[in-house]
Amino acid sequence: MRSIVLLSLVLACSAAFAQTYKWTDSAGRTVISDTPPTGQAKKVSKSSDTTQADDNLPFSVKKAMEAFPVVLYTSNDCGDSCKQARDLLNSRGVPFSEKVVQKPEDAEELKQLVGDAFVPVIKVGNQRQRGFEAGAYHNLLDLAGYPKTAPYGAKKADDKK
Repeated sequence: MRSIVLLSLVLACSAAFAQTYKWTDSAGRTVISDTPPTGQAKKVSKSSDTTQADDNLPFSVKKAMEAFPVVLYTSNDCGDSCKQARDLLNSRGVPFSEKVVQKPEDAEELKQLVGDAFVPVIKVGNQRQRGFEAGAYHNLLDLAGYPKTAPYGAKKADDKK
């Protein structure tokens, strides 16, 4: 019992110190990630609490986020397939973290996840998909309970400012 209480305390403390970054990319999309932005990001803010980022989301999306968080692994030289993966997530209104593989530790994490340092990779809860294949991405997101289209009022990837 004592170890359970100690583990809970450690997890609570580590969550309190988690850093998130929120910025607007060159296409005008809002990105929330655990890694700082690269390139021409606008409106960069750093936070240790993401609750304000999901306050306007529908209950079903919040529920899916809690049970099946989405992480997209990309790299700076990934090109079209990473853009397509990002656009698919944005068009469905799926909140996600983007982890840009830049350091050897990042590549090692990716190797542990899918066997090699290949991008893009999507992780939905404990499930993962190597490479971009729209049908597989949709299947993972459907099973996790994410909406098929962006909820009313959510900004889609192709919306203009």
